[in-house]
Amino acid sequence: MSTAELSQPERIAVARLQAMLELLPTALDRQLTPAGLTAFEFTLLEALAEAEDQRLRLSALASRTNATLARLSRVVTSLEGKGLVERAACPADARATNAVLTKAGIDTYQHSRSLHAKAVHAMILDALSPGELTQLSELTLAILGKLDPGGKFGVTAETSQCAADPRQCAADPECPADSG
Repeated sequence: MSTAELSQPERIAVARLQAMLELLPTALDRQLTPAGLTAFEFTLLEALAEAEDQRLRLSALASRTNATLARLSRVVTSLEGKGLVERAACPADARATNAVLTKAGIDTYQHSRSLHAKAVHAMILDALSPGELTQLSELTLAILGKLDPGGKFGVTAETSQCAADPRQCAADPECPADSG
């Protein structure tokens, strides 16, 4: 349903969603400070750590981290400066570049996993019942489907193994998104 103006409940819901989207990344960044990472850098390291040979094409990494190539390139450059990631030519396609997790990157990722998990539990998951967690997952997927109808980003792609899509992992007890 589309109208010219939002109802009061709609305005409240959207305002709360916008506030959460603004506050959450900064709050996660603060919790990851001891590891020297931002929340997005953690997400990037996690995607590489889970990839075969800890390497992905930059375009695939952008998709898995829901980032534009421009943003991803800036963050990869920053992580290169920290010695956590290297760029390497893709042997299968000379036009492509891979991001490769270094030994220091693996160590930093391993150290930051517990920091990230504690922060996510404290700020999000501990406030929700299992049913509410399922509802949150379904609601955010519905919104993401509208924002990314073509499935360009990994979290909304049809082939995604993202735990944010309960339809993907509910039928698969060995879901890779649940391992860790």
